[in-house]
Amino acid sequence: MRPRDSLHLALRAITAHRLRSFLTLLGIAVGVAAVILLTSIGEGIHRFVLAEFTQFGTNVISVAPGRTKTAGHAPSGIPTSVRPLTLDDARALARLPHITGMTATVWGNTEVNANGRLRRTTVNGVSPDMLKVFSIKVRSGQFLPAEDADSARAFMVLGARLKEELFGSANPLGARVSAGGMQFRVIGVLEAKGQFLGIDLDDAAYIPTARALELYNRDGIMKIDLSYEEGVRAAGVSARVKATLTARHGREDFTITTQEDMLRTLSNILDVLTMAVGALGSISLLVGGVGIVTIMTIAVTERTGEIGLLVALGAPRRTILGLFLGEAVALSALGGLLGLLLGFGLAQLIHLLVPALPVHTPLSFVALAELIAVLIGLLAGVLPARRAARLNAVDALRAE
Repeated sequence: MRPRDSLHLALRAITAHRLRSFLTLLGIAVGVAAVILLTSIGEGIHRFVLAEFTQFGTNVISVAPGRTKTAGHAPSGIPTSVRPLTLDDARALARLPHITGMTATVWGNTEVNANGRLRRTTVNGVSPDMLKVFSIKVRSGQFLPAEDADSARAFMVLGARLKEELFGSANPLGARVSAGGMQFRVIGVLEAKGQFLGIDLDDAAYIPTARALELYNRDGIMKIDLSYEEGVRAAGVSARVKATLTARHGREDFTITTQEDMLRTLSNILDVLTMAVGALGSISLLVGGVGIVTIMTIAVTERTGEIGLLVALGAPRRTILGLFLGEAVALSALGGLLGLLLGFGLAQLIHLLVPALPVHTPLSFVALAELIAVLIGLLAGVLPARRAARLNAVDALRAE
């Protein structure tokens, strides 16, 4: 039998019982739609989270005081406190090869008083290179000038929201601001950056690191962030940072985190979550597969005489097998296509109704969902098709 004739017979068998065939492929369609919808939401969240992290650049290395991983107990009588990171440490790291920017950070929460208004907010002590390290831009005025860190003047740069809260539409440049009992002069306002993982980046003020150490009465800085040249391996830069600080401190009492490693780990976690969500949706596909098995078993029983006639006319067993497998695959493939349209349409509808919810449907997921639908149809049709192929011609004709 020619392939075209086999396809014609399979499609004729499907259209002969339209309602039954539609309900069968609807089970596959619902499963595929669920997979497409859930993975679209999962992939959209994946991309959103990664975009949130990468908006500050990807070539960033952070150094924090203290070891993250420790083991054993400290001997009695020996202090266990780690040596704090200092401005001298930060300057030493800024001179390393391939380093393009450095910012030494100290932060805390304090009351800020200006223009007759009082607001409690985050005041960050940073270095002049913070804009370069984190890809931030100034909306008006200027950022902290490049001065000697130990004698930096009491300047302040406001976040976009903090500026609105304190000064409204008025120009804040040159105004005096009191923070924790210290006086600062506003020299700039940053562009709005929005929220990052629930933290309002615009509701903050930025002052020189040395002034922040005074403000919060600290001996050491809380973090050093370094940006490095494009194309340079993060592992190489991290190794130089580690060697420099170990030589200065006499031991490894700090923790180095690269943006590259963090993004890779985060991406792997989000990939697993996306696949888990897709797997939950694929349960519906299994239900659709059970429906195909049921319908194909009924079809074999109803068409016993037709099978006997084909065998009596000399049709090989593989032809009978191919006919019923082709019918099962056609049902699942049509259901898969319907599910793709339904799932993609629902994903776009949700995105229109809830713009804040990120939705993205990769073509790879579309192709994989259709392939899985076809495979389920193939597997679900094997048992009924084998039963049809094994029927004895005389018994089949007698049944008719």
